Amino acid sequence: MSVLAQLLTAVADGSVEIVDLTAPLSDRTPILRLPEPFANTVPFRLKEISRYDDRGPAWYWNDIETGEHVGTHFDAPVHWATGRDGEDVAQVPPGRLVAPAVVLDASGHVADDPDFLLEIDHVRDWEKANGPLPDGGWLLYRTGWDARSGDQDTFLNADENGPHTPGISAECARWLAEETPVLGLGVETVGTDAGAAHGFDPPFPCHSYFLGAGKYGLTQLRNLDRLPARGAVLLASPLPIVGGSGSPARVLALIER
Repeated sequence: MSVLAQLLTAVADGSVEIVDLTAPLSDRTPILRLPEPFANTVPFRLKEISRYDDRGPAWYWNDIETGEHVGTHFDAPVHWATGRDGEDVAQVPPGRLVAPAVVLDASGHVADDPDFLLEIDHVRDWEKANGPLPDGGWLLYRTGWDARSGDQDTFLNADENGPHTPGISAECARWLAEETPVLGLGVETVGTDAGAAHGFDPPFPCHSYFLGAGKYGLTQLRNLDRLPARGAVLLASPLPIVGGSGSPARVLALIER
């Protein structure tokens, strides 16, 4: 039996489970809000073209309006100034869209502190318990934040001082992007950076370092609690938008049961 036939058999008999890590996309999907004078993305919208009526008697379809960075989405290097000469989303090699993934769970820390930041020592402690970060794979950062994704205000968790959401310190972001073999970072929050990252040095270090290193980001993931610490295979499928800085994506994980 071929390798692909074995995989299909394993999916059919449940020994390989497919876990959907994608948040449903609708006009209620939380979106990033930047302060003035910066421009903001539009929310997701459906505009009906026809629905089994005189506009089209046998079919239903819609136009859509959305930003590249709405809902569960993929950040390409060109999204950030540090990666401006890098790949757009259509140029990402297909072989990099299927890769191993590990899950670092910091949800206990975040439950006590929504501004919790992952540090290098946290990652090294994880490696001592679970083995090295995957070469050419994803680091998925579980914080439990997906439980808030049904409500924009709770998800962004902002006050007069700005958003309060977990993330990664500037030092740890630089180390992960430049000194480890991972190809990207996946998170449950609205972006790969912490809510307070506008005040870091550099500002938004996950964007700056990862995309500047030709690596990628995935945001607004869910169901990371269903994945093992290591052993999953991640399939990320952004739209190949020519010139695009990113795209909404369907993100699936394959795990052995």
